[in-house]
Amino acid sequence: MGRVLVLLDGSRMSYAALNAAAEIAARTGAEVLGVFVEELNLLRSAGYGFAREVGSSSGISRPFDPVELEQRLERLAGQARRTLAGVVANYGGRHTLSIARGSVVDEVLALVGPQDLLVLGRVGWSSAPGARLGSTARGLLRRSPTSVLLWCERQVSPQGRVVVFLNDHDDANRRAIMAAAQAVRHSLQPVTVLLGEGADIPSDRLELIKRDLGVAESDMRVRTLPATDPVTISQILRQERATQLVVSRECALLRQPGAEQLLALLNLPVTVTP
Repeated sequence: MGRVLVLLDGSRMSYAALNAAAEIAARTGAEVLGVFVEELNLLRSAGYGFAREVGSSSGISRPFDPVELEQRLERLAGQARRTLAGVVANYGGRHTLSIARGSVVDEVLALVGPQDLLVLGRVGWSSAPGARLGSTARGLLRRSPTSVLLWCERQVSPQGRVVVFLNDHDDANRRAIMAAAQAVRHSLQPVTVLLGEGADIPSDRLELIKRDLGVAESDMRVRTLPATDPVTISQILRQERATQLVVSRECALLRQPGAEQLLALLNLPVTVTP
């Protein structure tokens, strides 16, 4: 495993993701790379005289002042630096902060490598938690060359199960299984393997999956989905008491029309592998 990257934007969700990133890095011996991006389009917008901003809580419209925006970004960067150092120090790890100016998605993609893990809050400062999947998270899920962990603020129960969704893409399945195995080694929880409609796993392949996951036969079960719509998937994850979902970006589940709706509805950590 390479580094653990975490995007810091000043939102509550990004700092929840930072705690998860620091814990993962401590377990694996990885370095935490915090990434703070000054959104270039936002800065450009503030340069127009007609630009206005609306307070997220007050609803009051006011001029979008570029000097004030620069000062605000500077304060947020300083806050990110201090918080990153404090959180990582609690776990005894190593950290670096990267501050860039540009498109958030492009700047993160310029830093992340195929062996890294990218940890994100599911929404940023401009979205209400739980409202939808943020645009930055959507962009990075589609384009990241490495695994992306979408974090949430839910307290994970130790009594649940890690759930991994497989399909007929062998290479993608293997990457998802390896990510699930890491989660299992940490949580010591049993695993549920979900298959698409009408799918089946030969017994020899099932043995390989159990070996790769590192679980006993009694700690793994296989379920075939009756459908892959968001409502059905959510119901089954609740039945399985899922504490984390692992799914490949190549999986048919994420190519469904309601895939982003599903990810937004799930109140649990979701790892999306390449």
